[in-house]
Amino acid sequence: MRLKLDENLGAGGRDLLAARGHDVATVSGQSLCAADDHTVLAVCKAESRALITLDLDFANPLAYPPASHVGVAVLRVPHRLSAGILHELILTLAESLEREDLKGRLWIVEKGRIRVYQPQAE
Repeated sequence: MRLKLDENLGAGGRDLLAARGHDVATVSGQSLCAADDHTVLAVCKAESRALITLDLDFANPLAYPPASHVGVAVLRVPHRLSAGILHELILTLAESLEREDLKGRLWIVEKGRIRVYQPQAE
């Protein structure tokens, strides 16, 4: 899958996902670190990339409807961020990407599980 890692994720996550066969670009690698959330998501859409982030703003499906983008996975850190916790969350994400498609969906990645946002049928 084509992915973009937000500026709050490091090279370790990029390397882990790339080793699993994903095409991974980064916000920092494209000089988008100062860009607002809508701009980052628009670039992801233009590049057909799902966004992987720690930014909880992207977890709001009213502000960022899942059907309007390629996909967003928000990594939820339980308390304090550490390299070990981040590695575990990215590993959970990578394993789920092997079984399911993130396209047009919102995933909240937590320790050992992923919550998938399901819009209510109208």
